[in-house]
Amino acid sequence: MKLPHWRRLVGFCVCVTLSGPAQSEDGVTIPGYAPATGVEHGYSVQKATESDMSFWFDKPGASMTARGVFHPRMTVLSRDEKGMRVRWLLNAELPEGTAGAADSYQMNLLYQNSLTAYGTSTLDLETDLNGYPSNLFGVDRILAHMREMAANGPGGAAAPPESGVNGIIGKIEQNPLLIVTALVPEAQLLATGQFYQDQLMQIGQATAGSRIEDYGGVNVPVTSTWTLESTDAAARTATLSVSEEFDPAALSQSQEPATAKMIAAFPERAKNLTADQLASIKRAGKTRSVKFVMSLDDGSAIEATEIVSVTTGGFALRTYTHILRDDMPARLPLPAVLTAKVLQTPDLHIEPLPSEKAGPGILDKLSTLPSPPASQETAVATGNDGAEAIAPVSLEVKSAEVGRSPLSYDPGLTIVLTPESTAKFRDFTQAALGRQTQLLVNGKVVMEPWMREPIMDGRIVLAGTDGEDLAAMAEQLRAPGAAIVVRLRP
Repeated sequence: MKLPHWRRLVGFCVCVTLSGPAQSEDGVTIPGYAPATGVEHGYSVQKATESDMSFWFDKPGASMTARGVFHPRMTVLSRDEKGMRVRWLLNAELPEGTAGAADSYQMNLLYQNSLTAYGTSTLDLETDLNGYPSNLFGVDRILAHMREMAANGPGGAAAPPESGVNGIIGKIEQNPLLIVTALVPEAQLLATGQFYQDQLMQIGQATAGSRIEDYGGVNVPVTSTWTLESTDAAARTATLSVSEEFDPAALSQSQEPATAKMIAAFPERAKNLTADQLASIKRAGKTRSVKFVMSLDDGSAIEATEIVSVTTGGFALRTYTHILRDDMPARLPLPAVLTAKVLQTPDLHIEPLPSEKAGPGILDKLSTLPSPPASQETAVATGNDGAEAIAPVSLEVKSAEVGRSPLSYDPGLTIVLTPESTAKFRDFTQAALGRQTQLLVNGKVVMEPWMREPIMDGRIVLAGTDGEDLAAMAEQLRAPGAAIVVRLRP
């Protein structure tokens, strides 16, 4: 199955720009990408994200950082005059010697869930001569696995058509390369620094290129500036830098719907904004800065750093990536966020998905039932297996704040319980281990999680629904005496 080739066109535009004649005889030739076949290379990959919502509220959690460390492996299986077949082996395990506590690497926990959801740890790709993915083998198998998961949601119920997982399946059916973006974006990043043919460049001379990217139906022009910074004759390497600017007017236009939702999610704050503040949140911006260390032997990118900065709707997000091939020494300076031994990271309460079939809990979701719940004072049966009944508990809310995930940019509602209710909730979750529960707000079921571990800190995170709904729920829970109810699912 051949896939859309717009990504291939992006790489082609850059190559055409850089393929002009040499400006002087002392130019440097970056060889075309010609990797050896059948040779496996491991990569050390470090990632981090920083998100900032302090424009909207001045509270702990307005600024958050998350990180991950990975070790994928890649082999070029075959190569001809048209392209290559490449295999990536993926895993979410922290490499040996990783500094800090394992649970501070939330990206690894999320990535493990991604591998489980897609049902694969191996991707076979067809690429162009730059190494940029153009086709993915085994898409039907991955989609079949995802559909099976969608059909085995909480309590064995199928996910509704409008659910998030079905939305992801639909997008993948339209563009299967989204699987590559989700599971091995390193393949795409490395390929942007590799050329399909020799390139003659001058040290210090900038070369400009341009392309168009689609953002929600809006064409956003992107200007790229490439510079050969230096070479190392002894190491047989060259260092390239790329800086990209996204047209602010077009990008702002593309973000208007998201900005409107953000304003609606914070009505009290929004109505007090000055004209200048309102104008500032309606301006979107995006920049990208990349450095590559290139092999002068086979034209491969052996090291890369990337920093992407995005501002939109009063929200700021910055992502950092560093990739280093295992058989090469590191040469590029790293951002401090990637080298910090101690990093304040949020507790995202990431629950691992079952590693076999979908099973209960795969599609834990927000839902609203049309009928009122049973009395809060009545013990609830757990199902047909005769398990011991556990009485519902009413929990008092200390705080309820809407924020954005630093990983997915989706809205989330963080509920913090009072100390007394934290203890009650801890006891309930311990008693309900391995069983499906319900969380009710104002008599309506908003979440049906399977309890896989005790929740000790009195924090509940709701995500996966519209920001306006979460903001309205937060307002309800901030009222004096506000409470939520948790019970076993009837």
